[in-house]
Amino acid sequence: MKSQPDALHRFLFENAAIRGERVHLDASWRTVVERHDYPPVLQQLMGELTAAAVLLAATLKLQGSLILQIQGKGAIKLLVVECTGDLQLRATAKWEGELHGTLPQLVGDGRFVITLDPKSGAQAYQGIVALEGETVTEILQHYMSRSEQLETRLWLAADENGAAGMLLQKLPEQESRDADAWTRVTKLGATLQRDELLQLPTAELLRRLYHEENVRLFDAQPVSFHCGCSREKVATMLKMLGREEIDGILLEQGGVEIHCEFCNHLYVFDPVDAALVFTDTVAPAVSDTRH
Repeated sequence: MKSQPDALHRFLFENAAIRGERVHLDASWRTVVERHDYPPVLQQLMGELTAAAVLLAATLKLQGSLILQIQGKGAIKLLVVECTGDLQLRATAKWEGELHGTLPQLVGDGRFVITLDPKSGAQAYQGIVALEGETVTEILQHYMSRSEQLETRLWLAADENGAAGMLLQKLPEQESRDADAWTRVTKLGATLQRDELLQLPTAELLRRLYHEENVRLFDAQPVSFHCGCSREKVATMLKMLGREEIDGILLEQGGVEIHCEFCNHLYVFDPVDAALVFTDTVAPAVSDTRH
């Protein structure tokens, strides 16, 4: 099947106070997984969390970033996804050893963290809760049931080639135009198969699920991979560590090497580069490489 473009579609049920979103990630998701040797089970979990981050960022209409994190003390130490308001995403994970078992078993004693970073001087918001649920979908729905005023349902799927998700949200209304609409629409959504979510174009998927409903599908919004790391940001981090610590690293290793955990870009600072950091001058990236 021909690959679909990376895109988010919004849709609206004309005769009911219900809205929805469907996201499909193709090249952007492969860019994430190709930069690290993630085990298949980790790819699936990361893909589901990435699709969810795009759906929620679009729902919130952010002027900044949404960051979703699953933190644990088991084999999986961290899953983190960042998605901006204009739907640019990046993701990474940390793990140890072989990965076997359910998500709660892999994460162990863990927690779910959601951060809203407005990037505009406004105060960031962070919510932290214990992990509740056997899947990424269940964890997110448990969190939203406690924090959201609007009823929301999620469906997520991912493999090494793509990630996808669908969100339905019940909107507030003054008078009920269709008292059974939410129950009916969510029950039909529950019939959605994993392969359909991953493979079908949005228009065809909605026709299969809701051919008896009046659904308005809006134009697609593109989604892309983007990592905001830079040599200047790494230099700022080195300056925060302090000259004494950097000099110690230089004495031991002859240079400072920093890998971006998201895009796997390698930033290299030799002794001259490192000295320039503390004079507010960053040397050009002649020695940086990408793996």
